[in-house]
Amino acid sequence: MVMMSILGFFMAIAWLVMPFVLFAVKGKLDRTLELLEKIEKRLSDLESGRKNLESEENSSSPAENGQEKI
Repeated sequence: MVMMSILGFFMAIAWLVMPFVLFAVKGKLDRTLELLEKIEKRLSDLESGRKNLESEENSSSPAENGQEKI
């Protein structure tokens, strides 16, 4: 009987604490989502900048760059 009351006490504590744990996890998840969106934007900016540089290098003649194609 004592064992069941101890188990019931811990279950009640867990039941009362669980909503606060879920809200904390949700907040961390929202912050992580924001960071991932910022990282994705930065990566897409870098990729588009890299593509622009490659297209500029390909469009310019080798004489302008001071290089000869072999």
